[in-house]
Amino acid sequence: MTRLPRDVTGRDLAKALARLGYETTRQTGSHMRLTTARGGEHHVTIPAHDPLKIGTLSSILRDVAAHHHLSRDELLRELF
Repeated sequence: MTRLPRDVTGRDLAKALARLGYETTRQTGSHMRLTTARGGEHHVTIPAHDPLKIGTLSSILRDVAAHHHLSRDELLRELF
């Protein structure tokens, strides 16, 4: 199992997710809402924190991986 990067910011994650077709659809305070239409509509909310807590990052990646039918390791290789 690939280890999660420890220094990812919310903005870094949003840029990485853009490779999977995610775009920022709105921002409220320190939270960004990203949406993709690839593989059906999917929304994910990312806090614009620096850095993201490891549990938060893990949860977001698990959700995105499930939507795109990828394993977490496959998703990590594609994003980072």
